[in-house]
Amino acid sequence: MNYSSQSVAKLYFIAAIGLFVGQILFGLILGTQYVIGDFLFPAIPFNVARMVHSNLLIVWLLFGFMGSAYFLVPEEAERELYSPLLAKILFWVFLVAGALTIVGYLSVPYATLTKITGDDLLPTMGREFLEQPTITKIGIVIVALGFLFNIGMTILKGRKTSISLVLLTGLVGLAVFFLFSFYNPENLVLDKYFWWWVVHLWVEGVWELILGAILAFILIKLTGVDREVIDKWLYVIIAMSLITGLIGTGHHFYWIGTPEYWQIWGSVFSALEPIPFFMMAVFAFNMVNKRRREHPNEVATLWALGTSIMSFLGAGVWGFLHTLAPVNYYTHGTQITAAHGHMAFYGAYVMIVLSMISYAMPLLRGKAICNGRKSQTLEKWAFWLMTISMVFITLFLTGAGILQVWLQRIAETPMSFMETQDQIAIFYWLRLISGLFFLVGLVVYIKSFFVKNDEFVPT
Repeated sequence: MNYSSQSVAKLYFIAAIGLFVGQILFGLILGTQYVIGDFLFPAIPFNVARMVHSNLLIVWLLFGFMGSAYFLVPEEAERELYSPLLAKILFWVFLVAGALTIVGYLSVPYATLTKITGDDLLPTMGREFLEQPTITKIGIVIVALGFLFNIGMTILKGRKTSISLVLLTGLVGLAVFFLFSFYNPENLVLDKYFWWWVVHLWVEGVWELILGAILAFILIKLTGVDREVIDKWLYVIIAMSLITGLIGTGHHFYWIGTPEYWQIWGSVFSALEPIPFFMMAVFAFNMVNKRRREHPNEVATLWALGTSIMSFLGAGVWGFLHTLAPVNYYTHGTQITAAHGHMAFYGAYVMIVLSMISYAMPLLRGKAICNGRKSQTLEKWAFWLMTISMVFITLFLTGAGILQVWLQRIAETPMSFMETQDQIAIFYWLRLISGLFFLVGLVVYIKSFFVKNDEFVPT
């Protein structure tokens, strides 16, 4: 660690991992409720568990992105963070707001939550992934503005690099597109149209810029490859991500009442979306093969390479499987969508945050350039346990989705939704078992940071 202000990233990383554990626990509750319908009812109804599961995912990834930026930007700018104090204040504001929101979901009915948080004054609640109370959304905007000011001033006063500028562009886009969560028109078509401007343009647009910048930074540190080489790759990947991701939003507009031309535009550009992820995989392996030094942090390299492969499979291949309009006509809203979502989020965003944590935390703890052999061995076990579990979760959900499409939407005598669910229950049991193994992997990952009497590589 070269700059003392990078230490604020440690707070964000610790919070991210803690919230990650919460997300997985609620995922297991959901998985159990799929096969045992009254599990934990009425204490934690299915709709509440789903809100908590998806909201924790978003919040912990945002903590991870912010921590990554606070660690990365000072090194790229070659100066201390503009205001470490502001970073710490925003951390506690964001954490408390997030915690109170989750407590609200769990303690009172959602309809009551809308009343006591002033949603009638500025209605924004009730939409999937954007269930946060209006007051929480306002808090998120304040945190985002303070964060962008801090990062922006650091970059403005220091060295400007491709990595920091691409990262800043992605972070600005994240903040701007979140503003559409405040637009809640009465017309359902308009509502869903602009709802995707947050949900899609985050994860298949500006978040990809953040992913690319963090991956490029890690690869420079781990491989010693010339920055100029990585910059060229980064620009090409980001250009393809934006071109395909922005217009590819059309694959969500097929069947919601929008003009028919979206079926063509959405299909064409969505079919191109795997290209930047394939380029990212080639880029990562190319850089590691051309490395000028053998960095002792082997597990951070493993996470980085895993990110490139799993994001290509989850976001690219599984996204392509059901993105063309004639296919999506039968598959939208099925477990095939869930299969794509699970692997895409894990591969593209969970793994890149864990990559940065694996690289940065030993430095932030002031012990070494990387964790010792025993710790890294444990973390490699965690990598394979979580990754293989996610592969099986995806495969089981894909099997469930294919059977669901056949029984519910294609068969000569289609079954009802609930009858179909009974037929595919075996896949839900297998998904739940895989989720338990994923939790074991996450526990092993956390344990790897607390290995005693390990041999550290000196800085």
